[in-house]
Amino acid sequence: MPITPTQKIWMDGELVDWADAKVHVLSHTMHYGSGVFEGIRAYPTSQGVAVFRLADHIRRLVASARILMIDIPYSEDQLIDATAQLVRVNGMRDGCYLRPLVYLGYGEMGLNPLLAPVKVSIATWPWGTYLGEEALKRGVSVKISTWRRHDPNAVPTAAKGVGMYVNSSLAKIEAIKGGYDEAVLLASDGRVSECTGENIFIVRDGALLTPPTSDAGALDGITQDTVEVLAKDMGIEVRHEPLIRTDLYLADEAFLTGTAAELTPIRAVDDRPVGTGTPGPMTTELQRAYFATVRGELEQYKDWLHLVD
Repeated sequence: MPITPTQKIWMDGELVDWADAKVHVLSHTMHYGSGVFEGIRAYPTSQGVAVFRLADHIRRLVASARILMIDIPYSEDQLIDATAQLVRVNGMRDGCYLRPLVYLGYGEMGLNPLLAPVKVSIATWPWGTYLGEEALKRGVSVKISTWRRHDPNAVPTAAKGVGMYVNSSLAKIEAIKGGYDEAVLLASDGRVSECTGENIFIVRDGALLTPPTSDAGALDGITQDTVEVLAKDMGIEVRHEPLIRTDLYLADEAFLTGTAAELTPIRAVDDRPVGTGTPGPMTTELQRAYFATVRGELEQYKDWLHLVD
């Protein structure tokens, strides 16, 4: 989806005009991929625009940086305040997508990143449904990628690292060129890991199953956690359980979760319809609860909302 420019981007403590938010071509991250980022959404609520689970996202950003041995020169509270300020300044009353980025700037070249200056930016823009509005209603078709998910002992899959997403991009290209909407990556041992930028769930015999993130090499998803909490509060059994590709073929229902993709049903895997080939009752119920939660319509989850005004 194309990016719609807004007025300001936060860069190292200053609000910079969108067109002036530039970095040097010799910035370390551009060459070696050392950096971390987050994807965050803000939604309109009855009390004004609110960023969903902002503190959790910033906490994960800091954790990712720690794994990559990058020292962020701002506290979590400073980054939270900067994010809220940016939404206000840009007048994003109808909600928006947010992209905090920690990257290594210009000054040192070579594989040793420790001497490169640490830079931080936060951008925001209006962004609709990542996989399309129709996908939320009908579901998406996915394929098992020929590209495997990173081995956690090759690169740290617990970190949302910039360069690591080459892996996801290759799988995404393969899926799109093959006529699919999204790809599922398998771990090095052949078990299901995650999609290119989303966690995956299946429904089987009335229970909700998702791969264990540490074993499968998947990122520990904040939207994934949100859906698990909603499901448990509805009385649905939730289990972290190793899955193989045939578990996806034989699932009663399946869906993917992520900040960008939100909660999107899966209608087919490798040309095999999932269940009836349409979003199932548990998927539909959880999707409805998720959107009610992020828009502040459910009182018990309002602690997840960070009002910017």
